[in-house]
Amino acid sequence: MNNLKKPGTDNQPAGTYVETGPRGGKLDKPRIVEIDKGDRLPPTSQEGHKWVKK
Repeated sequence: MNNLKKPGTDNQPAGTYVETGPRGGKLDKPRIVEIDKGDRLPPTSQEGHKWVKK
């Protein structure tokens, strides 16, 4: 999946991001965050996880 973003990636579009597994797999209880334009993606709950825009 090309739309996976690493934690800490800067200057992302505003919106809702959902935590996924390392290759984009769905998690049982994913963390969901809302960021503003230009914000940095926060850390994930587990190393290796990524973010995907909802």
